[in-house]
Amino acid sequence: MDSKLRPIGQSWLRDRLELSTPAPAVQSFVGASVRKTRVVGQTTTELYTARYTVDDTVEGHLRFALRYEPLDMGVVAGVMRAIDGDAIADWINRERTSQYARRAWFLYETFSGKTLRVTETRMAMGWTPALDDSLQVTAPARKSVRHRVLDNLVGDARLCVTVRKSDSLVAAMAKSNALRERALSIIAAHDRTVLARASSYLYTKETRSSFAIEHETPSPKRAERFMLALRDAERFEPDLASLVSLQQTIVEPRYAATGYRQEQSFVGETLGNFRQRVHFICPKPDDVTSLMDGFSALFARLSEPTVDPVVAAAVVAFAFVFIHPFEDGNGRIHRFLVHALLARHHFTPPGIIFPVSAIMERERRVYDEVLETFSKPLAEWIDWEIVADERLEVRNATAHLYRYFDATVMAEYLYACVAKTIDDDLAHELDYLERFDASMRAVRDIVDMPDKRLASFVRYLLQNNGKLSAGKRPQFPELSDAEVAAMELAVQAVSTHTPSGSPE
Repeated sequence: MDSKLRPIGQSWLRDRLELSTPAPAVQSFVGASVRKTRVVGQTTTELYTARYTVDDTVEGHLRFALRYEPLDMGVVAGVMRAIDGDAIADWINRERTSQYARRAWFLYETFSGKTLRVTETRMAMGWTPALDDSLQVTAPARKSVRHRVLDNLVGDARLCVTVRKSDSLVAAMAKSNALRERALSIIAAHDRTVLARASSYLYTKETRSSFAIEHETPSPKRAERFMLALRDAERFEPDLASLVSLQQTIVEPRYAATGYRQEQSFVGETLGNFRQRVHFICPKPDDVTSLMDGFSALFARLSEPTVDPVVAAAVVAFAFVFIHPFEDGNGRIHRFLVHALLARHHFTPPGIIFPVSAIMERERRVYDEVLETFSKPLAEWIDWEIVADERLEVRNATAHLYRYFDATVMAEYLYACVAKTIDDDLAHELDYLERFDASMRAVRDIVDMPDKRLASFVRYLLQNNGKLSAGKRPQFPELSDAEVAAMELAVQAVSTHTPSGSPE
């Protein structure tokens, strides 16, 4: 990078205060010849000309961040806990009506947990939002009367998430209603009988795929219990009892939880000589209860109807899996929560589920990469070692790393998954079932076969572009070649506009 460029805003604050937190996704520098934005992967670099230069003080750089940058809640929380509150008190006493001073005051008291002594005034002034909603996704605002600030944080001090309004996410959010309308139009084009059968299959598919991601095949009883939970996801409440009950539904009974985990967990794999490759280190068990209290508050806040449904689902689901409150079952609950939020927002049509887990399973590498956008930067800030009995021990404070993270990539990813499930899984399943039913009727008009044999025969034809393969022909010795040929032509003539093939 050009040696003339100097960090400004949150980057300067993070460096100067030596915060033990990952760098913000948007990093600003001053000293460029022209104003410019550079995007490389998930990192955005904002270059500012010299006229943006500020005094090298906390106030100067914090004012810049509040004015120009999407606030990274990990950096903001770290700054507020590291600085002397007198600097903020002096600022607000000098500039009582300043929106930047009042926002800084609100953020300081929110994240430091300390109350500043400031000069009270009865001067009337307008309300100012804590976060700039042109730069980042915000939650429904609540009035903080003391600060004359609208608290629109995505969470609170216990768990607060950053979701930047990237070009990709803004484009996806703009099409949110169109996505739902697309799903409704697909459903409206099919009769109730087909819809009922498709619904059953899609719930089965979501269940099977969610377990398969964990390399598990559930027993029929466990699968049925999980499907029932999915069907009732709209009414799910994230209290401890409900979460424990859900966990008990989806894991082997011997691994059922009675509360949040009490052991240090990590996700990894065993290599040669019993060495461990660690992929993700979970929060310390002593931090889990506080994080989950924040999670419950976040869930409630993002359940409000004005929040974008897919962003809400992404934030809640990924926040849960990063906390990893149980020894087992976290991934399946994480994916269940996607459906809980989509259903609460009535984004998913009644009686239908978008099998996002099928996309995650089919494109596992992409899913893993999304998870790694959190886990990889996290690893740098955790001091850990494997001790006796292959236990992992964390030796530094890490709760803040899980309380505050950037969920922009997760929201972009979930939007892509939902779009694919609507256009691929939902549309394909309904079209296939309609074609299957029409093919059954067409074949039965030629030979009135028993239902089971008829269904097998039609399925084989649909799997092979309307032709009975040589390998399958011996299964139907009672049919003449002429009859088979007539049946093939009948199936080929049925709904040729719909996709071929069968559901998984």
